[in-house]
Amino acid sequence: MIAVGEQAPDFTLRNQEGEKVSLSDFRGRKLMLVFYPADFSPVCGDQFSIYQEVRPEIEEKGVELVGISVDSAWAHKAFQEKLGFEFTLLSDFEPKGEVARAYGSYLDQAGIANRTLVLVDEDGKVAWTYESPNPGEFPGANVIFDALA
Repeated sequence: MIAVGEQAPDFTLRNQEGEKVSLSDFRGRKLMLVFYPADFSPVCGDQFSIYQEVRPEIEEKGVELVGISVDSAWAHKAFQEKLGFEFTLLSDFEPKGEVARAYGSYLDQAGIANRTLVLVDEDGKVAWTYESPNPGEFPGANVIFDALA
């Protein structure tokens, strides 16, 4: 797991629209990276539905949510449309899990990212992290609000 105080590794990934998005695009803003295992799993759907409900409150605190998984941009688009999410989903598809590995979230044996939250501050440094004990347990909104308090 990446340590608090470290410079967040830069990346460029495709979003659900197929557009390139880089960490550096968010410089000057706070960003909550939400690593998750896979689109369309019941647990991921529940996690993102809750985050969508509280997204306005998170954004009021000056933080933007961005999801990252090893799924393709097309899968992200379908996942977002099916469940009505309004935040960016990034595809860590190829090379598979490269960004999740850089942040210490990748689970080699499973070939997916764990459920990991990484708060990146305005200067691109890691301000806070959380890692679920296993991919079947997602951090609730309370975990995010505790981090932002």
